[in-house]
Amino acid sequence: MFGTLKTLMIGANARAEEHVRQVYSIELIEQKIREAQDGLKSAKYALAGLIQRARSEERLIATLNTRVTDLMARAGEAMAGGREDMAAQAAQAVADMENEIEVRRETLSRLESRILRLRASVETANRRIIDLKQGAIAAKAVKREHDVQSRLGRTLTQDSAIDEADALIKSVLGRDDPLEQREILNEIDQDLSHEGVADRMAAAGFGTASKTTAADVLKRFSTT
Repeated sequence: MFGTLKTLMIGANARAEEHVRQVYSIELIEQKIREAQDGLKSAKYALAGLIQRARSEERLIATLNTRVTDLMARAGEAMAGGREDMAAQAAQAVADMENEIEVRRETLSRLESRILRLRASVETANRRIIDLKQGAIAAKAVKREHDVQSRLGRTLTQDSAIDEADALIKSVLGRDDPLEQREILNEIDQDLSHEGVADRMAAAGFGTASKTTAADVLKRFSTT
């Protein structure tokens, strides 16, 4: 019993949720688009940060290469001038800088790989958001069409009510006249009691009528 009630409650909740999603579908679509845009904005900031770091590494590598070139030239001059001690110091500095350049190049390579992946993700997300916006426009148009159809359905329902009222009027107007019906009933009663036989025979010229008719009155005017 409890399992059945639980299943019914789950079904009712699912139907209620689906109804809410249908009623507020446009609002939900717009909210999801805003959430997607917020995510894209964060991804853009992350991409900008990576690009900034990569450019910084490029500038540092370029600076180190310039210094290496300068020290190499100075070391050569020191060797030519018999200052092996200063040439050795320059050589050590060049070695340290070249090692640093190698480390920075590896860092730059990793940054460039991350930039490529993140840029591709940003471009994909941007295209999907554009598609979502276009889909939202189409969904709004369909929603408006559904609203129009719903109003049209209510109008058609009103037309049905008009048809029903018209049918009732026709039924009332088409009812039998109660006075005429009463006269017919009287005639039927007379026939059943044979009271109308003499009148019908008088009308056929056999004997006198039991009642004065309009024709009798007209005859009196013609004889005066």
